[in-house]
Amino acid sequence: MTHRKDITLLFATRIIRLFCYGFLSLILALYLAETGLTEKQIGLLFTLTLAGDAGITLWLTTSADRFGRRRTLLIGALLMLGAGIVFILTNNIIVLIAAAIIGVISPSGNEIGPFLSVEQAGLTNFISNEKRTQVFAWYNLVGSFATATGALASGWLAQTLQTNGWSTLEAYRLILVGYALGGLVLTILFLNLSPMIEVVPSNTTDQPKKVLGLHRSRNIVFKLSALFALDAFAGGLIVQSMIAYWFHIKFGIDAGILGSIFFGANVLAGFSALLAVPIANKIGLINTMVFTHIPSNILLILVPLMPNLPLAITALLLRFSISQMDVPARQSYTLAVVAPDERSAASGVTAIARSVGASISPMLTGIFFSIPALFSAPLFLAGGLKIVYDLLLFREFRSTKPPEEQTNQ
Repeated sequence: MTHRKDITLLFATRIIRLFCYGFLSLILALYLAETGLTEKQIGLLFTLTLAGDAGITLWLTTSADRFGRRRTLLIGALLMLGAGIVFILTNNIIVLIAAAIIGVISPSGNEIGPFLSVEQAGLTNFISNEKRTQVFAWYNLVGSFATATGALASGWLAQTLQTNGWSTLEAYRLILVGYALGGLVLTILFLNLSPMIEVVPSNTTDQPKKVLGLHRSRNIVFKLSALFALDAFAGGLIVQSMIAYWFHIKFGIDAGILGSIFFGANVLAGFSALLAVPIANKIGLINTMVFTHIPSNILLILVPLMPNLPLAITALLLRFSISQMDVPARQSYTLAVVAPDERSAASGVTAIARSVGASISPMLTGIFFSIPALFSAPLFLAGGLKIVYDLLLFREFRSTKPPEEQTNQ
């Protein structure tokens, strides 16, 4: 029964957090532009947001198994609350940068902070190897639905408020209040987790020296991290806030329509994560990561080539319909090939690599967006680099199998 309560709480915190991320990310670039920031400043702010997240998350996740997983999650929730409050209270670029570096703000609508790594490491305490990918798929599905709902609610709330006489800035600021309240709710929920979420002590007394919380799995984690950093660099070029901005400038559509587009996109992404389970059971985790990701990135490259809004939306939605199949497979694979007492650290180090990889890209996107001839370049570059990542991943790891695939051989 305790296991069920903890699993339910971890799924609930995932839903609330991703709702808040989707709620904020749709209007974040628009809000910052409304406060007077330029495109280059917005790109720089997003870059520093992701860079700060990398540093804070590295510190928290690599010490989480020793410091306490529940304590780590509580710190993350408080950082989310604090960042939301600062973004509400000021439009001073220096103060915003400081809050973005130290706090937890998601410009992409995707996971940021220590939550994902620590929650999934905790979940592995309650599930078998055979069920791991399936549970992670559902975990990603509810997250995608939450992000989709958050984006939809944000877009239409902002538009409704403006229709009823609120200024654009006031409408966006209310959405920031909702984001901060989400951090408060997460704090309360994390307080109710049981001690069962903590790392199971190892019976081995002769442990190799740990580096960043890793011992025997260091090499494989560092290789994965390098590849994930490349993938994330590409993904950072097209964070949800920036894609929303691209559609707004390219086709002149308002926040309500943007919310509807990204609601549909994230719902499709959620279902694509769930479809990863039967595919992984048949062809393996690495093959699932690679052979579903390449077509997704071809579709991404096609988006800016579409001559009108309906076709551009269609290409984007088709891309999202298969874009997340690699995510539960990637998460499951990472935690499968390391020792139990390395899971928070392994998940954290690979997540940090993704954050570092993604941290430079929004600044580049801001520069591209400021040059009319290069306005669509981020989408082409992101798709091409992601395909390179897929090919390198397949070459390096196709022969390294997780436990459940070894027993099936």
